[in-house]
Amino acid sequence: MLSDDAALVALTKLAFGPDAESLTRVRRDGLAAWLDAQARPDEATDAPGHAALARVRLRIRYPADPDHQQWPATDEARPLALLAAGPDRLWPLNDKQQPYADPERNRPRQEVAAATIARAVSSRWQLREVMVDFWHNHFNVNGAGERAVGVLLPPHDREAVRPQALGNFRALLEAVASSPAMLVYLNNRSSRAGAPNENFARELFELHTMGRDAYLAAEHLHWRDVPGARQGNPRGYVDEDVYEAARAFTGWSISDGAVIAGRDRLGTTGQFTYVAAWHDNYQKRVLAEEYDPYAPPQGDGRRVLDRLARHPATARHVCTRLAERLVGTPVPPALLDRAIKTWTAGIAAPDQIYRTVRAIALAPEFTPSFGRKVKRPLELAASFVRASGIELGVTEGLVGELDGSGQRLFGWGPPTGHPEDVDYWLSANAARRRVSLIVGLADNAWGAGKLPVAAMFGQPRLPAGDALRRVEAQLLPGAALPDRTAAVLSPLGLDAGHQLDAEDPKARRLVAAVGLYPEFQLR
Repeated sequence: MLSDDAALVALTKLAFGPDAESLTRVRRDGLAAWLDAQARPDEATDAPGHAALARVRLRIRYPADPDHQQWPATDEARPLALLAAGPDRLWPLNDKQQPYADPERNRPRQEVAAATIARAVSSRWQLREVMVDFWHNHFNVNGAGERAVGVLLPPHDREAVRPQALGNFRALLEAVASSPAMLVYLNNRSSRAGAPNENFARELFELHTMGRDAYLAAEHLHWRDVPGARQGNPRGYVDEDVYEAARAFTGWSISDGAVIAGRDRLGTTGQFTYVAAWHDNYQKRVLAEEYDPYAPPQGDGRRVLDRLARHPATARHVCTRLAERLVGTPVPPALLDRAIKTWTAGIAAPDQIYRTVRAIALAPEFTPSFGRKVKRPLELAASFVRASGIELGVTEGLVGELDGSGQRLFGWGPPTGHPEDVDYWLSANAARRRVSLIVGLADNAWGAGKLPVAAMFGQPRLPAGDALRRVEAQLLPGAALPDRTAAVLSPLGLDAGHQLDAEDPKARRLVAAVGLYPEFQLR
């Protein structure tokens, strides 16, 4: 049996907050058993997640084409239709010569964002959804800032990130490196021999694998000067490594109609393709390893990924990022050491990432770390919906509210991903948007689902003080809370003995007030 407080902490950090079913399971079976049950997500058994996706209706509206009459006026609430679409269906949306209104071209990103919210709220595979969110941030692409990225988001989410979210990092690394959305975002689709583009290679080293702490160019000019390099085990990397890696990835591209040579062109399917004619076939040196010329197709790039995935700096950087997300900052040194050992021991395991997450979650430092981080808007919204029991049907209004909250899903510009810094999420504007998010959900401002106040109260009406205690117990089960009766009820013009009707708008505001408690805002 797990204590109520420990169960609440676990589901706040390892899920998008507790709901009644997950809370019961964690309390009864313990955290280790819950984690192991989450280890191998099975889409076929995720009935709640599928039902949530089926409830989504996103309104799309635009006028008829005024010049060429290529499309009629449209105004409809449309279900999700693009999540299973491949690049060949989606890529034409990026072609300005094709007859599509802008809302249709923007639709893929909006659908993936809506599906992300729906799954965060309803999927039974909560640990996977938390890790999908983590990896999308770690391998950030901006689908709102560049339409070519946005139209490719469905297969990026479905095929590159989700399958390995709890799997093997090396497999995840190649899936992302060959994802058309990433190849467009970091410009590798145009990288070729004689003119390699280093954007992807730079972020691969600095953000995705070894990290900025392993960048030693300020101390060492040449690769051979890096400690350990002459023995074949460099401690870090320098610019030479980035430049050489960029050459290794020349030819990793997408079928976007580009000219290969003469009259030869790539197809226009938007799919990953390796263009042998664009690859730099000559010898290379990356992280003190010599690459012979004329490697097999994609061989140079895959060798770079092999080396990076196994480097100790990658283990430290990625495990630090995982611990910062699941525990907080600063990361306890002993916990980080255990995570790195688990990561390294499972380097070839198909569940390497899961093993590391499990080691972090079962560490003695895990439960006492509650409150070091603030929930980002997606976490805040999803946890409020899950705890209150709203049957959510994601709408374009809710997606738009999250877009304006500072966490624009798949729309963060720099490759760094959304910040983990608490200060960013608690600025004056961010705090105001947090209030509007919770109050809007309570009031069903976006038509996404009605707050079941009567179910939360347990009866149609009861004294306001009792109602507050019931709501606190449901939203923050097991939490030790100070008495806030007067602070919550007085602004609503209520006292503890007032008979509060569940249909009274003040009842919804009472629920929203608990959603704004510091204890609910933190993780």
